[in-house]
Amino acid sequence: MQKNLTSRFRARVRKRVVPLGFVSVVAVAAIALSACGGGKAVQGGGDDTLIIGMTASDIPLLDTGLAQGQGYEGLRFVANQLYDGLTKFDLTSSDKIPTIKPDLAESWTANPELTEWTFKLRPGVKFQDGTPWNADAAIFNLERYVDTGTDHYYPELAAQGGLSISGVKSFAKVDDMTITISTKGPWAYLPNDLATVYFGSPTAIKKEGNQGFGQHPVGTGPFKFNSLERAKQLTLDANPDYWAGAPKLKQLILRPIPDPTARTAAIRSGEVNWIEVPPPDDVPALKQEGYDVLTNSYDHVWPWVFDTTRAPFNNVQVRQALNWAIDRDSMVSGILKGTAEPALGIAPKANTAYRKSNEVYGYDPAKAKQMLAQAGYPNGFTMTLSYPTSGSGNMVPTPMNTALQSDLAKVGVKVELKPIEWSAMLTDFFAGKIPDNANAINISLSFQQEGFWSMWFGSQSLPNVGKYSNPQVDALLAQAKTVASDQARADIYAQVAGILGRDAPWLVVVNDKNPRVITENVHGFVQPQSWFVDLTQVSVS
Repeated sequence: MQKNLTSRFRARVRKRVVPLGFVSVVAVAAIALSACGGGKAVQGGGDDTLIIGMTASDIPLLDTGLAQGQGYEGLRFVANQLYDGLTKFDLTSSDKIPTIKPDLAESWTANPELTEWTFKLRPGVKFQDGTPWNADAAIFNLERYVDTGTDHYYPELAAQGGLSISGVKSFAKVDDMTITISTKGPWAYLPNDLATVYFGSPTAIKKEGNQGFGQHPVGTGPFKFNSLERAKQLTLDANPDYWAGAPKLKQLILRPIPDPTARTAAIRSGEVNWIEVPPPDDVPALKQEGYDVLTNSYDHVWPWVFDTTRAPFNNVQVRQALNWAIDRDSMVSGILKGTAEPALGIAPKANTAYRKSNEVYGYDPAKAKQMLAQAGYPNGFTMTLSYPTSGSGNMVPTPMNTALQSDLAKVGVKVELKPIEWSAMLTDFFAGKIPDNANAINISLSFQQEGFWSMWFGSQSLPNVGKYSNPQVDALLAQAKTVASDQARADIYAQVAGILGRDAPWLVVVNDKNPRVITENVHGFVQPQSWFVDLTQVSVS
């Protein structure tokens, strides 16, 4: 059926030739195996060149973890292509939640206390400059993240890698292909968190210095650095010596296009053959024109994070009331055209902690008004929301927040919307601040790595910008670190999600379905239930 549809559209659609200088690249995660895409094919890049239009406003910094400078889109399209970690997510299926599998480590074991982990490293791997991957290279990179006593320690990298390395106490070389990592306490899901700790070539880092390495990055990943035009285009070439097999693409081009209308225009004009997050209003027309619009559930939440330390949001009834006051179904069907799902609880459906019983909210304005009156706000109140105008995983934040503003006005809550640039919001967020002295912040968040549960809700966590605190939640999060079984930990997080549903530290709105659009000449892409994507099996003809 897919081939018949493609043939029909191919006969209908005229190809356009575009100069290479205009082409570019970007991606997000969602559903499906694209054996043959629909829509116009890009000719300017030639065969086996994938050009992605990203939502980022600039090319994310190229140094290992610093690709997070534009949010996790930087890790997805830059870091995960240039580098490997000790572990990685299995992104080969569209119908199951990704699990962790070996990457630069072939295997690992932990002591009974889960405080010392032994990693057997993968033999025969080389960095793209020929430097061998071994225990010395691993230790050098870990020192760069955490060891302030070395010349190559990089504070900016340490700040970005905080989730994955903050609990590391020490590490050591056992032999040429074995290392140990010791932690400050039990850390049952260390292999999960290490998936975004990336390893660069010690030779290149020593040659270029910490900051210079970002302009001349060298990893072990499936693609290698070719050229960079700031804010315009990053060009990566296939690594023919990639240890897991060379990618099918010859070249990957990433282009930042933060405006969604401009991204759609770029794919329609033939400048790119893949875009992230099309304007939802354009989705029906893009499908009719023959493009593949791919979506899939993944563990993403689009919330407002309330400042729970100040009135009115120090009152749990107020927080619950607002969760009953918003019409999620209308937002999904109207504004988002089915590219998201209503979020009725904290845990997304594509997370192992999801339980139907934890879906506690719906749309009931009368109930919301009654709860506000019981909380002492019969006439409502005025609040301020800080929100990004675009950025990684933020969908279409201005119309979405305008709709929420309208919903809340119907129950007496007047919302002032204060837009902020995405990278500026990230700076404040990871510093533990809600920008502009607002009552709440709207920010795209994920639970893909287990440590995110503690980051977003642990009472001592800096990115818990709403300063939510519940001793029972802290105790469960601490317990999860001591439990080796993945399923048992999922049950613990389900308990956490149930408590959070009742405490309502967030206004949970929708779960993104990661929409992207690809042209007819892009083949072999699997849309996983993940923010990350595997581009090694993608081809362009």
